[in-house]
Amino acid sequence: MLRSMYSGVSGMRGFQTKLDVIGNNIANVNTVGFKSGRVMFKDIMSQTISGVTAPVEDTSGGINAKQVGLGVQIGSIDTLHTGGSAMTTNNPLDLRIDGDGFFLVKLNADQEEPFLTRAGDFHIDAVGQLVTSDGLLVCDSAGEALEPIDLATVTAFSISADGTIIQKTADGETTAGPIGVAKVANPEGLEKIGGNLYRSTLNAVADGELTYTNPNNAEAGTGKLVPGQLEMSNVDLTGEFTEMIVAQRGFQANSRIITTSDEVLQEVVNLKR
Repeated sequence: MLRSMYSGVSGMRGFQTKLDVIGNNIANVNTVGFKSGRVMFKDIMSQTISGVTAPVEDTSGGINAKQVGLGVQIGSIDTLHTGGSAMTTNNPLDLRIDGDGFFLVKLNADQEEPFLTRAGDFHIDAVGQLVTSDGLLVCDSAGEALEPIDLATVTAFSISADGTIIQKTADGETTAGPIGVAKVANPEGLEKIGGNLYRSTLNAVADGELTYTNPNNAEAGTGKLVPGQLEMSNVDLTGEFTEMIVAQRGFQANSRIITTSDEVLQEVVNLKR
């Protein structure tokens, strides 16, 4: 069987995966805190037809190896953790991390390790808990769920750049929190689990355990909180549509390789007639 046919099949599979990733990026162009992905290709091991011949000085020259490539495969599917654009909402519960770090959220207080997210669209529920749109509990700098705000006594509150919750009561001001964040050494090593959430992995942090801290921590290198703003998706539509055209043409070209290889095989079969 012709090598070109299998090379064409591998190319079609690779570009199909690339189109899948591009489609997901475009679908999430308006998703808060979304980080776009990209596909990187690498060639499959080449078949050596003849090896290298070393040169002999004043006698003969060297001869390079003859190799035929066997197609392409997916090298990696990366998540690009570049910053998204800021959208001003003037909602005091909308928070944006200006720099590195992820918010910590938990399904319930019994969950051991929190999930990570860059989506800061938070809400206050009926008992005063700071939660996400899906009801996950926002955590403090110790990785535990924040203490609920006493809605019966607190008349107003605000959130500072370091995550401290400043609560105003009839007797004055009190503080709570701070809202916690985690600095991840290798954000690309995080596992996406849906709902704008990430799970820590052994390749995201050195020992596999997250270190919790507060925002605007110069020693830890975490970014400050910006209340009243949200971090939008970092998807670049211009680049995505360009890559989509390239992937579409690549898919078509590889399908043409298969068609041509089939025509060659048909000619070979017809030789006996």
